[in-house]
Amino acid sequence: MNPLRAYDIHIVGLDNKRYEYDFTSDNSFFVALEQELIKAGTVKTHLVLEKSETMIRLDFHIVGVVEQTCDRSLDEYDEPVDTRQSMLLKFGDHNEELSDEIELIERNTTTINVARYIFEFISLSLPMKRLHPRFRDEEEEEDEENGKVIYRSGDVESNDADDQQTIDPRWAALRKLSDN
Repeated sequence: MNPLRAYDIHIVGLDNKRYEYDFTSDNSFFVALEQELIKAGTVKTHLVLEKSETMIRLDFHIVGVVEQTCDRSLDEYDEPVDTRQSMLLKFGDHNEELSDEIELIERNTTTINVARYIFEFISLSLPMKRLHPRFRDEEEEEDEENGKVIYRSGDVESNDADDQQTIDPRWAALRKLSDN
């Protein structure tokens, strides 16, 4: 049996109201998707589905950990996942992805499988640079050191002193008035 069948939601008989679903994804979920980004992990997904006459709104809250390989040391580590994402499925004449958050689905669609959405949202929540937690502090310190570069010149201070000495006498008279 295909483990992704557990992520099927039969929408044909649903009334126009709010529904809630909970999914638990483990290693078999990531293997069944036949991808290279995530090999293992355990995540829980809470899905709120709101159906109306013209569309279905899917609100995902995904929490858990996925196994990643450090880009620097090639050590395995657990990356925490905690993300909230939304998806709109509008009823139309054909299937089409309009944007990252909006898709058209045919009116006669009987089931939707949310496994692909869950995987995409997990993938998007992962950092691009995969660093083991023991290297992250070093990376942040390095970024802080590199980020605080201040250029100064001794000429800047002397220019301010020169400006005050060469003030036009008319401005000096105005300054005396404003000081009173």
